[in-house]
Amino acid sequence: MSTSIAAKAAIVRNVGEPWTIENVEISAPQANEVLVRIVGAGICHTDTACRTGFPVPMPIVLGHEGSGVVEQVGPGVTDLQVGDHVVLSFDSCGECRNCADDQPAYCFTFYPRNLGGVRAVDGSNTVTQNGQPINGAFFGQSSFATYALARTKNTVKVDKDLPLEILGPLGCGVQTGAGAAVNALGIRAGESLAIFGGGAVGLSALLGARAVGAGTVIVVEPNVARGQLALELGATHWINPKETPDTLAKIKELVGGVNYALDTTGIPPVMAAAVEALLPRGVLGLLGVPPPEATVPANMMSMLIRGITVRYIIEGDSDPQTFIPRMTGWYKAGKFPFDRLTRKFPFEQINEAAHAAESGQVIKPILTF
Repeated sequence: MSTSIAAKAAIVRNVGEPWTIENVEISAPQANEVLVRIVGAGICHTDTACRTGFPVPMPIVLGHEGSGVVEQVGPGVTDLQVGDHVVLSFDSCGECRNCADDQPAYCFTFYPRNLGGVRAVDGSNTVTQNGQPINGAFFGQSSFATYALARTKNTVKVDKDLPLEILGPLGCGVQTGAGAAVNALGIRAGESLAIFGGGAVGLSALLGARAVGAGTVIVVEPNVARGQLALELGATHWINPKETPDTLAKIKELVGGVNYALDTTGIPPVMAAAVEALLPRGVLGLLGVPPPEATVPANMMSMLIRGITVRYIIEGDSDPQTFIPRMTGWYKAGKFPFDRLTRKFPFEQINEAAHAAESGQVIKPILTF
C-alpha cells in the first residue's frame, strides 16, 4: 500500500479568500481509518463560515458532507470493505460519557476532533503538499477533495441502489434539521411544530417531522421560493415575515400555539417570538449560530408559568451510524424527498456554488466529482 495518494483539493489559504483547487497528497489510512474516493460533497453553512472567519487553522481543506466509495482500508478495519458506498459524518471519540450514551455530537473532544486540522489521535496531518502540511481532518474527513480520509466511527455504509452523489448532506445539514425534530424534540404523530428559517436545516426539519407523521407544521421564511417549496414538502402553513411582521400573532391566530419550535436563524428577536409561540411544556430548539455577544431574549416569568424548555441542539442529537440509515429508509419509502433541496455543481465551480448558497439562490449545493 502506498504511503500517500495524489488528489485534488479545494484549499482556503487565508480568511476570506476564495477556494483554490490544487494538487495535494492524502496520507494512506492508519488504524481504523478508510480512504474514500469522493463522489459528491454538500456545501454547508459551516464551510462558508470557516472560510470567512470562524477560527480554524489555515491553510485548510474544508468539506464535511462527503459521500463516496471506499478505496483503501487501514489496519483493524473489519466492518467496511473496498467498494462499499459510504456517507461521511462528524467525528467522535466513541469512549467518553456522552459517546457511550449514544450522543456523539456532544463528544467531550468534539471540537479538537472536528476543527483542529490534524488527526486527534497523534496530531499528524492527513493532507500534505510537496511535503508541507496542509490542515485537514475537517469533521473527520475534509471532503472538498477527490479523496478523503475518515475514521470508521464517522463512516456510514449505505445501500448501493441509492443515488450516492447526493447523499453527503445526510452527514450534517439534513441530519441536523431532521434529527432536531425527530431525535432532540422527539416530535410525535399529530404534534405541532413551528420552524423559523426555511434553509437546508429548517426544511430538513420539516421533512423529518413529516416522516414521523407530525400534525401542524408552520414554516416562517421570507424567501418566497423557499416558502412555496415548504408548502409543497408538507408544511401546513407558510408565514412570510416580510408580509406579516408579527409572526407570533399570526401563529397564535392560526393554531393558538405549538408544541415545539426550532430556530435556525440565530437572530435574537426571532428566538423571542419562538419562545412565546410555545404551548405549556413546549420546547424550543436552537440551531442557528448567534452573534457572539447575543443572549437568549426570553421573559423568564412567561417561561415559568408555561414550563418552557430552551436548548441548543448539535447535529440533531444524532448518532450517524443509526440515523443516516433511518433517513435513507424514509427516502426509499418516498417519505423524505431531501433531494428537492439540492442542486449539483461540478467540483471546479465550488466558489460559484458557495455564492449561490450564500445569496439564497440554492438551498443545498452539492459538488460532484
